[in-house]
Amino acid sequence: MNDTVLFELRGDIALLTLNRPKKLNALDYATNDRLLALLDAIEVDAAVRAVIITGAGERAFSVGGDIHEFSASVRLGVDEAVGAFCRRGQAMTARFEAFPKPVIAAVNGIAFGGGCEITEAAHLAVASELALFAKPEINIGIPPTFGGTQRLPRLVGRKRALELLLTGETFTPARALELGLVNKIVSHADLLSSAFDLASRILQHSSLAAARVITAVTRGLNMSIAEGLEIEREQFARMCATHDVREGLDAWIARRKPVYTGT
Repeated sequence: MNDTVLFELRGDIALLTLNRPKKLNALDYATNDRLLALLDAIEVDAAVRAVIITGAGERAFSVGGDIHEFSASVRLGVDEAVGAFCRRGQAMTARFEAFPKPVIAAVNGIAFGGGCEITEAAHLAVASELALFAKPEINIGIPPTFGGTQRLPRLVGRKRALELLLTGETFTPARALELGLVNKIVSHADLLSSAFDLASRILQHSSLAAARVITAVTRGLNMSIAEGLEIEREQFARMCATHDVREGLDAWIARRKPVYTGT
């Protein structure tokens, strides 16, 4: 059984744990593939309404790509390196970013390279006070490869992103919060409970509406405002015929708590 990523269902929230603590949860190919397989299964499982991802052990969320593994791919040539490493990592972070159920990163320690890129791609992020971030790829002569050159500037601005990308220097949870990379910082002991609390607050609402919000935001970020507004109208139209929108309106008028069914 592949245990590079652990899966645990707590109520209607899936907890995914990167499980290579001796390697500081480095993202080898098996881990990337396991994440994609789990997300595929979670997407079609109506019992799961949100995802939290964290790292095993006390030191790291993830230090990023497994350098020993992908360096072997680099030695095999450009096509192998791009296909086995870059495309695989980009597919994984893109899956998180566009996932129709809320994804929360619970950053428990080091989040370098690909670990930082998962944080960038996740819809929301909660950081432990012990977390540490970096975009260190330039230290080994490469740009980020899991989407970091694209998502980080969109999140924090071009000049601030370039400083992090071009220096490779570490930065603190406080800096990550200031930049907008994470939503909040909590004590290490409270990290998972805070992430689950955030997920539970989201899940008070219609899961269908949440999916529409995520889709509109994710797709609209890369388009003009006019194109983004068209996407917003499309997502609204998709909700209009659902039970959830009628229930939400009826409950508001009757001043009662809505009961959403996801239909």
